[in-house]
Amino acid sequence: MTAPQHEHVRAEVDGAVVTITIARPEKLNSVTQEMSKALVAVIEWADAADEVRAIVLTGDGARAFCAGSDIRTLDAYATPWEFRNRTDYCDAIRAARKPVIAAVNGYAFGGGLETALSCDIRIASTTASFAAPEIKLGWIGGGGMSTFLAHSVGPSNAAVMLMTGDPIDAETALRWGLVSELVEPSRLVARAQELAAVIATRPPIAAETAKANLRAAFNMTQDESIRYERDLQTVTFATADADEGRAAFAAKRAATFHRR
Repeated sequence: MTAPQHEHVRAEVDGAVVTITIARPEKLNSVTQEMSKALVAVIEWADAADEVRAIVLTGDGARAFCAGSDIRTLDAYATPWEFRNRTDYCDAIRAARKPVIAAVNGYAFGGGLETALSCDIRIASTTASFAAPEIKLGWIGGGGMSTFLAHSVGPSNAAVMLMTGDPIDAETALRWGLVSELVEPSRLVARAQELAAVIATRPPIAAETAKANLRAAFNMTQDESIRYERDLQTVTFATADADEGRAAFAAKRAATFHRR
């Protein structure tokens, strides 16, 4: 199982977990158009690889998770319409069926914050910070910033971040619900990989369905969401993995799941 590789996008496989690293630390892991395409390619590869059951996404170095798009490259878009229809790595993260965990080290600014928000679970180092600084340059985020930020930290806290562009520290991010856990920098990626490894032991269809159900719940009424959840429960209950789970429970043995 060989992952696509790029000078600034690394992928390392350990069992059923793939760790994707944005690797341009000298530029705070800011993303060029070429890097965006590479990120999309490796995320789509991981999502399609049958052996992969969970994904960890992080940044290289201690200073930054990702500082978003490399602003110096934005003028390379020929027209605003080309900019509007650019390859967006956040779209690819959100489209992934498999669980994605962000291990946020250092700055998660602009598109880097959108990248973290596009992941299913966010843990952060104690030195991490988060910002939506686009307003300081005359525009706003376009990778799901407003909707995911409002869902994560609430409308008022989201408004503070979106309208000032000022950063919040890791403790504030934890208090507001932007991240689930804070970890010392030296343990961050290992902790994310531990969590991913636990998820990877779960029945993969059920894990992917849980992710789909959570995303759908954001866009449905409560009654619709409950009906949809019941339908998804029925689908997962009918899988061979669910049969294996029940049989293993009855026999008091460890279950082995095969995504079917």
